[in-house]
Amino acid sequence: MPRPRSLTPDQLAVAALAVIDREGLAGLSMRAVAAELGISTMALYRYVEDRGELEALVVELVLSRVDSTPPPPGPLQDRVTTLTVRLRDTAAAHPALLPLTFTHRHRSPSVLRWGETLLGVLTEAGLGPEERIIALRALLAYVIGAVQQEHLGALSGAGTAAIADLPADAFPYLTEAARGAGSLTPDREFHGGLALLLAGLAG
Repeated sequence: MPRPRSLTPDQLAVAALAVIDREGLAGLSMRAVAAELGISTMALYRYVEDRGELEALVVELVLSRVDSTPPPPGPLQDRVTTLTVRLRDTAAAHPALLPLTFTHRHRSPSVLRWGETLLGVLTEAGLGPEERIIALRALLAYVIGAVQQEHLGALSGAGTAAIADLPADAFPYLTEAARGAGSLTPDREFHGGLALLLAGLAG
């Protein structure tokens, strides 16, 4: 019998990411990843215990590209914006993966480094322990939610058009908003929402 070929964690993660990109998060399974690698499902269990371990590997593969270097000294809003945009730009390449970020944030060195840098920036700005925790979780939730919304419920999509066609007498504010939403780009939407969030942080 030939010896089973040795696979690295990165190779496992690349295969799992290929499955997610092609079939969505629901398509991720031990069997699907094994097929992607050209090995048996039982052989894959030699490397990982279960799907959860695969998920953690994929999260780290994607988010290892996030730059966690502390931004230069400056206003708090500018520094936090820099870190938040870095995370968004990296995560947006694989939006289907984003729900796993919450589940595996404690297992990803890259997510931990990003969080550590953000907390350092918030500490230097004088925020207290509870404020820092709230700000960290709010910003992480905003990035994940904004990227998912951009890809799953874009303002340029059919959902906005359907809302614009609702009876204006029953939904005057929604229809007005939907009819004006076409000119709002994803970047303007993201930065506008982030500015509102950071205004509260600065206050």
